Amino acid sequence: MRVIFMGTPDFAVGTLEALVKSEHEVVAVVTQPDKPKGRGKAMQPTPVKEVALRENIPVLQPKKVREPEVVEELSKLNADVIVVVAFGQIIPKTILDLTKYGCINVHGSLLPKYRGAAPIQWAVIDGEKESGITTMQMDEGLDTGDMLLKKVIPLEKEETGGSLFDKLSAAGAELLLATLTALEKGTVTPEKQGESPTAYAKMLTKEMGAIDWNKDAVSIERLIRGLNPWPSAYTHVHDKTLKIWRAEVVAGDETKAPGTVLPGGKGELLVQTGKDALKITELQLEGKKRMDTAAFLRGYTIEEGTNLCC
Repeated sequence: MRVIFMGTPDFAVGTLEALVKSEHEVVAVVTQPDKPKGRGKAMQPTPVKEVALRENIPVLQPKKVREPEVVEELSKLNADVIVVVAFGQIIPKTILDLTKYGCINVHGSLLPKYRGAAPIQWAVIDGEKESGITTMQMDEGLDTGDMLLKKVIPLEKEETGGSLFDKLSAAGAELLLATLTALEKGTVTPEKQGESPTAYAKMLTKEMGAIDWNKDAVSIERLIRGLNPWPSAYTHVHDKTLKIWRAEVVAGDETKAPGTVLPGGKGELLVQTGKDALKITELQLEGKKRMDTAAFLRGYTIEEGTNLCC
């Protein structure tokens, strides 16, 4: 097939690379405009653009993909299908109907669960036992199109947003190729989506990482894993931000206020929550490197009774 690829972040890179290596021809890549980054505010290409340039694929970076001149330019490519992976703009009907096979989306959840911008991280935060990839025939709704193929990925006990991201990115690339083959052969039967049993997977923000120690330890531990590596879960100690990278749920002392540092063994940092406690095993103090708790406590003291809520 002649393929137009629309995508922007790291999650889309694996699928584009798989298409490049396949029998299909990627005739153009559409991605978001470059953005300034770092102290020097140098313009930074998107991860997808970097792959396209490396592979000598023409790149389009419209501010609004729905503009008539963009649609006209895409129509001249005579593509058979448009593949969309985390593109970052709403696809208008003029583009949805542009090719023989329409727009095929690779979505990081088992639809209709977790429609929205951050399905991978929310699956971890919510304590799901499994996640996966769905390929979907896009329509004008938000992740509401007919489902084509699915691949289930079980979540490990210590799954993080980052580790699941990597697994689903790789699975999405494989499933997309299988989907294109099935479309060509006419062996896939589109399936309508029902109502989503989960809340909309809203975009992540840095503010979401602020730990509320009044919540139970299980919920906080899932938040820590779900927001690893970005935006990360954090609290405060001695007026400094303390990122929490890994923790374990342990028995606590319900007589202590949530956020209170409990007595522990050498090299241990135990914090009371609304129910049970967390044994923090990896952390990062503001301005310092990430390290395991025992190493951190050899050079920094957090007294028993300290409250991390403030």
